Amino acid sequence: MAEGFCCIAIFCIVLCINGAQDRMTRPSSPLAITAVVLGCTLGAVSAPAEETQPIQTGAASWYGPGFHGKRTANGERFNTHVLTAAHKTLPFGTQLRVTNERTGQSVVVRINDRGPYAHGRVIDLSKAAAEAVGILGVGTVTLAKL
Repeated sequence: MAEGFCCIAIFCIVLCINGAQDRMTRPSSPLAITAVVLGCTLGAVSAPAEETQPIQTGAASWYGPGFHGKRTANGERFNTHVLTAAHKTLPFGTQLRVTNERTGQSVVVRINDRGPYAHGRVIDLSKAAAEAVGILGVGTVTLAKL
């Protein structure tokens, strides 16, 4: 999407420059075009930086009704309706993209608790986060740090 935007932006700026040739000095036209192209190129480079490499894949489950309103490991109250999760080692506040391998659906969660304590699981999701990716019980997910 950024690349399409840049192409349109370059086209519009070139049209404006061509229409304003009588007001611009000869060296300023190529300079303006170079600045736009360089800016769009740098913008296009930053887009893939938002896409992160997976850090972990494994089983995910959700937790909620028995824990709703109780304190999490970071001290806040657990809310099963908020997009949060429990992970054994990631720092509190870490933002993760959780992708359900079966459905392809993903959600961004914030780590605010420790767990899961069930053997073989890599993350416990709040009920809201699990519903967002289509997990009713246990599902296989990929975690990517944002």
